[in-house]
Parts: sequence; C-alpha cells; structure tokens
Amino acid sequence: MIVGATVGGVLIAGAAAHGAFHRNSPIFGKPITRAPGDGLVVSLTFDDGPNPNATPAILDALGERGVKATFFILGKHAERWPDLTRRVAEEGHEVGNHGWFHRKLHFKSPAYVRDDLTRGTRAIEQVTGVHPHLFRAPHGFRSPWVTRVASSLGQRTVGWSLGVWDSDRPGANVIAERTVSGAKPGSILLLHDGDGYDPDGDRRQTAQAVPMIVDRLLAKGFRFTTLSSH
Repeated sequence: MIVGATVGGVLIAGAAAHGAFHRNSPIFGKPITRAPGDGLVVSLTFDDGPNPNATPAILDALGERGVKATFFILGKHAERWPDLTRRVAEEGHEVGNHGWFHRKLHFKSPAYVRDDLTRGTRAIEQVTGVHPHLFRAPHGFRSPWVTRVASSLGQRTVGWSLGVWDSDRPGANVIAERTVSGAKPGSILLLHDGDGYDPDGDRRQTAQAVPMIVDRLLAKGFRFTTLSSH
C-alpha cells in the first residue's frame, strides 16, 4: 500500500508539474496549440509589447508584406503606449491579453489571477475599443484556475509551438534562422516585441529579424494566419 501510495503521489505531482510548466499541457485546461488552417500555415505571435523601439518597425514590416499577426499585449504597456496599442488593432492584427503585471501565475491565488487578467483586459479595451478573445500566460505557466479565469472573461488560452529565445538577444540573424528552421505546418511562433520586466527593454533584434522571417517563410510557401479563426 505504501509503494502504491508513493507511486500515486509521484504521478500526481508529475501531472501537476506538467500542467503548471508546459505551455501546451491540457491538464489545467486545453489551450490552443496549433495555427488554424491546413497545409503550410503558421501563426506569428508577439508577447510583452507594445514597445516603441520594436513594435513600430515590426508593424511596418508586416504591413509591407500584407501579413497579420497576434499580439499578446501587457495592460501596463497598453496604458503607457496607447497610440502603439491602438495601431496594432487598427492595422488588423489580433489583439490578445497577456495580463497586467507579467508575473508567473502558477503559484498565484485565484483572486490575484482574476485581478491580473481583468486589469489587462480592461486596459486593452479602454485603449483600443476591442475585447481580447485570447489570453497567453506569462512564460506559459498556469495553475488549475488560470484557464478557467480566462474563459470567464471570454478568452481562450493560447500556447505555442516554437519559442526561439529572441529575448536573449542572440542577434537578428540567429533569431530569424531559429524561427525559419523550426517552423512546421501549424506552428504557433513565439517572439517578443516588448520586455515584460523592463518597459524600455531592447527588442530591436526581434524587429530586425521579422522581415527576414516573413520573407523566408513566404518563399517556402507558408501562409500566415492569426489565431482568431479557431
């Protein structure tokens, strides 16, 4: 009995860890894990913005190529840069909620999670007039109630297929190469147009990589889609 209880405890702990730390785990609520559509289709997504040193250049590059992306916007950054946040929405990109504080949510209380997501939602709505229907948890970390709270706000939780650690600033060429080489049909690609911990954080390398990423994927026959058609 003791062995069985020990094994059971290990399995429960393992499942809980997977649910908390794996961005695509279904254990605490099934997230969106694939771009919508068939064939060579990918979704380009950006977290932690907006940011004046990266977001405008990214929007310019996407606009020149007729590509739409999904931006998971931080509420505190939406309030700090309302014109940039409005521009994202006005240019037809999908606007998603990334919360307000950019804190890891896996150990936060239900009240904290609701406050964080609600503040983020409210800031986006007040600036853009758009209600975000998607939510991505900072770092992808969740608890049993994160997806539930997002759902109560009318938001589906989103994971991702490929993160390339662009926030480490390895160089624009490296960011582009990692993204293009790792992209597969149905991939949700994670990049960052802002810094969740430093509002003035430098994301210019990501901005420089975006034209290369889009051009190379288009040359390979990929199509870009937002996540809203799920």
